[in-house]
Amino acid sequence: MRLETERLYLREMMQSDFSSLCKILQDEETMTAYEGAFSDAEVQEWLDRQISRYQKWEFGAWAVLLKESGEMIGQCGLTMQPWKDRELLEVGYLFQRAYWHNGYATEAARACIIYAFEVLHAEEVCSIIRDTNTASQKVALRNGMTPADTWTKHYRGVDMPHRRYTLRRKF
Repeated sequence: MRLETERLYLREMMQSDFSSLCKILQDEETMTAYEGAFSDAEVQEWLDRQISRYQKWEFGAWAVLLKESGEMIGQCGLTMQPWKDRELLEVGYLFQRAYWHNGYATEAARACIIYAFEVLHAEEVCSIIRDTNTASQKVALRNGMTPADTWTKHYRGVDMPHRRYTLRRKF
């Protein structure tokens, strides 16, 4: 396991997580911020990208498992994401809709932020969130992040305004 919280384990995803990942990435409502559910091929591409990130940086989006059952209920982790003219360390999270509103995203994201500061010695961590995704914005705020700036990303043929939330390491 990479990380452990009171209720969760976070670990690297593997091919055997494909069906659990489909429960997240193929749900229309969960994927609203991405302009809809993913196909099997897009889920596989997503999984392959995470696995390659582990090899390149030793971090990426990790599987989030409930301690009590071992079930994969979401993903949360750190990735390098483009923002304007640079790449930034981002904490991101996506959970099965059945597990929303239980504090899991906040709990997992907080553990990832601590990992970024204590293990990776990052100066700053951000969350890049579509302007319409108020639930994810609330997670960022609960974890002490503040709005920094905005930028429009072009994804799946759509212009999507995003807001960057940031948190700086306290020395």
